[in-house]
Amino acid sequence: MEKIKMKTPLVEMDGDEMTRILWRQIKDELILPFVELNTEYYDLGLEQREATKDQITVDAANANKKYGVAVKCATITPNAQRVKEYNLSQMWKSPNGTIRSILDGTVFRAPIMVKGINPVVKNWKQPITIARHAYGDVYRDTEFRVPAPGRATLSYESEDGKTTFSQTVYDFECPGVLQGLYNKDSSIQSFARSCFNYALSTRQSLWFSTKDTISKQYDHTFKDIFAEIYENEYKEQFEALGLEYFYTLIDDAVARVIRSNGGFIWALKNYDGDVMSDMVSTAFGSLAMMTSVLVSPDGNYEYEAAHGTVTRHYYRYLKGEETSTNPVATIFAWSGALRKRGELDGLTDLQDYADKLEASVIEVIESGVMTGDLVGLWEGENPARKVNSGEFLKAIREKLEAKLA
Repeated sequence: MEKIKMKTPLVEMDGDEMTRILWRQIKDELILPFVELNTEYYDLGLEQREATKDQITVDAANANKKYGVAVKCATITPNAQRVKEYNLSQMWKSPNGTIRSILDGTVFRAPIMVKGINPVVKNWKQPITIARHAYGDVYRDTEFRVPAPGRATLSYESEDGKTTFSQTVYDFECPGVLQGLYNKDSSIQSFARSCFNYALSTRQSLWFSTKDTISKQYDHTFKDIFAEIYENEYKEQFEALGLEYFYTLIDDAVARVIRSNGGFIWALKNYDGDVMSDMVSTAFGSLAMMTSVLVSPDGNYEYEAAHGTVTRHYYRYLKGEETSTNPVATIFAWSGALRKRGELDGLTDLQDYADKLEASVIEVIESGVMTGDLVGLWEGENPARKVNSGEFLKAIREKLEAKLA
């Protein structure tokens, strides 16, 4: 068949370990035979980040801003052990964090649902998408151990020095711990607009929750900014599509989420989103069946898998052992990016290819053919048959070829 042509390049960010191996296999088996792939390639493997002093990550993020759509492989965020293992000059920052910061983006994560792998919460019939404000809070906090009794204060001085104030946090009568958090109106505004825009583009209602009754300044600011932006910029569009923007306290939201049927976006502050995305992914089945897309308020998209580099399987692969690593989330990162590229460039055949690729993946699993991580979750009618990663990709290709023929 004639290959599907592209117009604007897609930014391709390669990664590390087992997902890097799968990245090449997915391209060779499922993309290059069918698409005349046009990408601007950046190798974000740890060796290249070391060689370029992490400039390669910055360049990739700026390319994402230039072209609008990127697809990213999972990457290592090095700890002390990785610094030694890879002989690094320093503990380089998370590539995801660097890209999020440059794009000023919000992370949206949603489960990939298939018949036969049922959510732990039985009434969840549709995916629940977690929108995480990946900025500030405890991830950029200032904290220290209070060594002895004394007074802890929170103080502020304006840039011109004309406005100052100080407030007592606590009079310590014994040793303890102290933590200071911050956020910015501009970042919260970007978070809100990304959430509203993504809700409109995916035709889903948006829920947002904090604990503003307890945190009457910090959390309440989030609530107020969301409400103001919704009323002034998005209310008419939401109502025209029959969508709802809904705010409630986070403890009430948790109860509502558990009782719901799914099918909405749940926006959360940084720490809340970190925790709840893992809860939702586990309850739906597997982190390997979880999509992740970074969306900026000005309309840039970066697609990736929600999981890491599958280090344990990589070490087995290096020994020449067979692995049954689940590539589904990485396949959906490619399909999501190609669909968005096709949407922005008016290429319906590219969008159709992405739809058929995802449908082929789902059909293979629902037929009972799957990687080892899914076998224990399987409740389908067909008996589960564990295959290795290569066999799984070949089964998907057979389905895809039939659909495209």
